[in-house]
Amino acid sequence: MYHRQLAARILDSLSDTPVVFLQGARQTGKSTLVQALANSEYPADYLSLDTMAVRSAATADPEGFIAGLEGPVVLDEVQRAPELALAIKAAVDADRQSGRFLLTGSANIMLLPKLSESLAGRIELHTLWPLSQNEIDGSESENFIDRLFSDHFSAQGGFEPIEFGDLADRVLRGGYPDALTRRPTRQAAWFDAYISTILQRDVREIANIEHLAQMPRLLTLLASRTGSLLNYSSLARDLALPQSTLKRYMALFEATFLVRPLPPWSANLGKRLVKSSKLMLTDTGLLSHLLGLDAERLKADRTLAGPVLENFAAMEVIKQLGWSRTRCELFHFRTDTGHEVDMVLEDRRGRLIGIEIKAAASVQGKDVRGLRTLAELAGERFVRGVLLYTGGVTVPFARNLHALPISALWAM
Repeated sequence: MYHRQLAARILDSLSDTPVVFLQGARQTGKSTLVQALANSEYPADYLSLDTMAVRSAATADPEGFIAGLEGPVVLDEVQRAPELALAIKAAVDADRQSGRFLLTGSANIMLLPKLSESLAGRIELHTLWPLSQNEIDGSESENFIDRLFSDHFSAQGGFEPIEFGDLADRVLRGGYPDALTRRPTRQAAWFDAYISTILQRDVREIANIEHLAQMPRLLTLLASRTGSLLNYSSLARDLALPQSTLKRYMALFEATFLVRPLPPWSANLGKRLVKSSKLMLTDTGLLSHLLGLDAERLKADRTLAGPVLENFAAMEVIKQLGWSRTRCELFHFRTDTGHEVDMVLEDRRGRLIGIEIKAAASVQGKDVRGLRTLAELAGERFVRGVLLYTGGVTVPFARNLHALPISALWAM
């Protein structure tokens, strides 16, 4: 069993919050994690709404079902019985004991009005993404985000280089625990079944969707545009779909954690900045499957490898945001003149970190032009910029501007 870094943050929430909601895509390990907590640090009964008998009881009489529960309880896949929301709200309002309910769901609670509106002010949210690289490796290295924001950050030493073949393997395997147990020749079948389950079951439960046959094609098209700006007009034209229908499909992909938009960074600095979000798929194993990628193709086509590697790095950062001590948000940055930074981290004090990704083993001064532009715009708010690349040495470009091996994300 993998040690999940998010476990400590969940336990902290249970210590002072009545309801804790763990959301995330199917097969990311939510049930395994909450059952492990219920059997150790958070003693609680476990009930799954995937079980027909439990779901029937919960939907037939929500108030009676909740009233019959004693002590802390884990309710798994609670989106399958949204009727429980008001009953949980009433129970919490009557007794605001911390840690009463640990809920999980395979749909984004913010897109489920019955749950999000009923439990506002009573709930704390956590998102469990597919396994991060240090979770897969079983390492306890320092969080990369915390290290970047540290006043004692040093770019010298401590970063392990990585061979491109090893990096390609990490990208291609992704982070779904079950997929990692499959032989490479069997992973394609797993991903095919996974996509089918999400579209045939979860999407139908969230919305009465029409033209379901179009959604796999859309998902493959999105995979081909990973790391690009979202252009609804172009996508709608390619699929011969109304934009209103396309945006509804995109919302459902986001709700089921298949895609993750990266919003643009702006600080109202009077500059003309691109305002479109960038698109990321939440797992590069799934992304590689949709694009039919293998290690040889990634190695031979660095133009293709660039956006895939950017997606990989962005998701590693997003995963670490779940348990980093530094609370911040993730954006991208692009000006109308073409200067861009793949990722921008902004903490609650307004401090900024810029992160660029390059699928190459060497770097030049021109590769950090976007970081320099961001630094000039942000002024004193800019803490540092890093360029993550596939080489093995640290390269300084300025006091607060360095190129680092991409393995710095998880191995230090």
